[in-house]
Amino acid sequence: MHATSSTPGGEPWYTHRWPWFLMLGPVTVIVGGVFVTSLALRHPDALVVDDYYKQGQAINQDLRRERAAAALGLSLQARYDARAGTLAGRIVGKTEPFTIYLAHPTLPQRDLRVFVRPAADGSFTVALPGLERTHWQVVVEGALRDWRLAKGWDGVRELDIAADKP
Repeated sequence: MHATSSTPGGEPWYTHRWPWFLMLGPVTVIVGGVFVTSLALRHPDALVVDDYYKQGQAINQDLRRERAAAALGLSLQARYDARAGTLAGRIVGKTEPFTIYLAHPTLPQRDLRVFVRPAADGSFTVALPGLERTHWQVVVEGALRDWRLAKGWDGVRELDIAADKP
């Protein structure tokens, strides 16, 4: 008998369905692994801090600034108007310029920093067109970074931040 003779069930392996079915699982895993690896390389995680010691020192400095805000009796109330694309409100305790920093929860490139010059009564209006509805971390600080107010905000409800009593 020759190796080229055709006998029942002697077809080449690739004409049968079972080898292909058995190879489907490993091929799917390999394709999925390549896809997930490409996602990880294209979108690195920006939430990891390189220098933990400096981060710890910054936390202590922030606590001092929050205590300074409490000693000044500072508070801020603001409301976002989506139609007009403005954030309007009032700061109590200071009428000097200050900064509002809106930190996006996951994408640092979407963070916003707004410099505010309030009126004599503390009222202000700043342009924030197309503010995304997400859970923002809001930090309000003096122009000299000598005081600080911070709170989470959803971008919909009224923002009300008050310094803790000293």
